[in-house]
Amino acid sequence: MNYTEGNPITLQGVQTQEVARTFISKVFLWMSGALILTAITSFLIAANFDTFLPYLFNVTDGGAKPSFLYWIAIFAPFIMVFVMSAAVNRLSLSALSIMYILYSLLMGVSFSFIFLAYDLGTIGITFAVTAGTFSVMAVMGFTTKTDLTKFGSILLMALFGIIIAMLVNIFMKSGTMDYIISILGVLIFTGLTAYDVQKLKRFSTQIGEFNNTAGKMALMGALTLYLDFVNLFLFLLRIFGRKN
Repeated sequence: MNYTEGNPITLQGVQTQEVARTFISKVFLWMSGALILTAITSFLIAANFDTFLPYLFNVTDGGAKPSFLYWIAIFAPFIMVFVMSAAVNRLSLSALSIMYILYSLLMGVSFSFIFLAYDLGTIGITFAVTAGTFSVMAVMGFTTKTDLTKFGSILLMALFGIIIAMLVNIFMKSGTMDYIISILGVLIFTGLTAYDVQKLKRFSTQIGEFNNTAGKMALMGALTLYLDFVNLFLFLLRIFGRKN
């Protein structure tokens, strides 16, 4: 096909597709990079836990108590997600990128305890299952012609429901409820993966050019998919994980 000045609509369509591809590729690059950082950090800390132990716990004759750095590592990622989401328009792309990388590293500190609690082979298998499930649902969300908006709204409401159920189960300590919550969590984040990918695809087609704003939206989209992947992994691990 000949793209000439006499065919501006076609040329504009091609440019839009290129911008959309750039946006989606940035999303998955940021997401993949964050997962790699988290995985490497968690593995290194777990493999050298004796070195990091004095920084994360105050060890005494009476046992080990979490240190201030431990609580920072646990709660800081939640705070950072809130700050990034609330201040995305005010933060520069550079500042947002630094926070995103720091968030990935802190998540690695939190995830290091998984290597201590679960069998390494089980973690590997669960990660592979998660990656396969995530990939299938991401492709489905990207290619399906079905509007998943209403479906996504239902899943988000269900997510709030299982969060409340998890809080209640902290006091009830019911193994059966924990198992049901885990199954529902897998179903919810499996569906949310397709929903979020479709939403990002639609957004990508509305971008006129890939500027700083689009760059920030790509990073936040990566954060959303990162959270989908991580939560899917954690719920699968709760179901199939064999503890040490």
